[in-house]
Amino acid sequence: MTARPTKGACRRLGGTLLTLAALCGCAAHVPPHASSVQVAVPLQWSGADLGSAAGHATLVQWWSNFRDPLLTTLVEQAVLNNTRVLGAQAALRQARALRDATAAALWPTLYGTASAQRNHSGEAAANNNFNVTLDAAWELDVFGARRSALHGSQAQAQASAASLGDVQVSIAAEVALAYILLRSAQARLQIASDNLADQQETLQLTLWRVQAGLLSSLEAEQARAAAGQTRAQLPSLRTSIEQSSFALAVLTGQPPASLLTLLASAAPVPQADGALALDIPAQTLRQRPDVRAAEFQVNAAQARVVQADAARRPSFRLGGKLGLSAMTLGDLASAAALARSIAASVTAPLFDAGALNAQLRAQQAELEQAEAALQAAVITALKEVEDALVALRNDRERHLHLQLAAEAAANAALLARQRYASGLVDFQTVLETQRSQRNAQDSVVSANADVSADHVRLYKALGGGWL
Repeated sequence: MTARPTKGACRRLGGTLLTLAALCGCAAHVPPHASSVQVAVPLQWSGADLGSAAGHATLVQWWSNFRDPLLTTLVEQAVLNNTRVLGAQAALRQARALRDATAAALWPTLYGTASAQRNHSGEAAANNNFNVTLDAAWELDVFGARRSALHGSQAQAQASAASLGDVQVSIAAEVALAYILLRSAQARLQIASDNLADQQETLQLTLWRVQAGLLSSLEAEQARAAAGQTRAQLPSLRTSIEQSSFALAVLTGQPPASLLTLLASAAPVPQADGALALDIPAQTLRQRPDVRAAEFQVNAAQARVVQADAARRPSFRLGGKLGLSAMTLGDLASAAALARSIAASVTAPLFDAGALNAQLRAQQAELEQAEAALQAAVITALKEVEDALVALRNDRERHLHLQLAAEAAANAALLARQRYASGLVDFQTVLETQRSQRNAQDSVVSANADVSADHVRLYKALGGGWL
């Protein structure tokens, strides 16, 4: 007999809430806003002929194109364990949690409370009071303020995901560049050591000829000076090798000295395998994580403008309470213990000294900043690709000419040593040809490393490495 009124009250309160939920869902829809950003994007790259389009998947693990297993291992460790990557991942989790919290604000809130109280005053008999209450509250999103907040938080979460991709792109490129620098320094150290061995042989031959009275001490001192200058290059190259190893360890999230043993053995400078087919500029911009992040920031700023505009309009709130109150636990089931109420309210800003309008103008200015940042990201992306293409083309040509020069310098140095041993040329000729050979060989290694680094920068500029 006593349960039916309680169920009926619950049905009426629930039905009211569901009806208002449907009305709120219809009224809270906020149409998307198009960005006003206008950037002229060229149809093709000026630095290279347009090849067949390479999809985004071909750039994801671009480091595998270098055919160096150790480089692949280091890059994969870095994109998982680098401290900047871990921080960006935490920022993404935070943004997604804030999005979920914003989405929850669209729904009614429901709280339940239960209390028991015993009162005693003077000689009067003690009395008890038991209460069970269910409170519901809901702010109707008539003008779309909360829906816009959800759109903004969703765009912010997407921007955080793209920012994580941008960090991964940067870290992968930094690892590859440090690895190329390491292998280049090792190759240059080997060249310097080989040249030093040749100069020491020349020095010994010069000392014999001085003892035989065929040369003066001037030639001997020149030979010592040449060998000393080459020997002086070795410590700086070893410093570069160790510092590059330290950098690689830190990039992979390890203490600086962790990779010294692993990287101690010299290996060739990695070379990119095959030619890269270029996407059109518009496709490249779509796959660049920094450009995507800037686009999402514009979307978030647009949503905040709508939210600030809706804050100037009235807000509607619905509340309800369903409770039971009795002197004993048994009486809680009676009809007399039931209490219920429904309340609705409207709040409208009447006077705020222009604060809400000022907040709207501030959000509009933030939107303009986000659009300017997007324009800057697009222009910078286009420039980075063009820079990488120009550098790659010219460094390839330079490397080719230096290879020819190094071959000629090596032949000249060999002939000079042979003729000097036979007494057909003077010592100055030997010194000059050895110096030319050393410089040419060193330049070839440096140019070879520059070509590899240009490939890395081009992959990065195209948005490669976004996992």
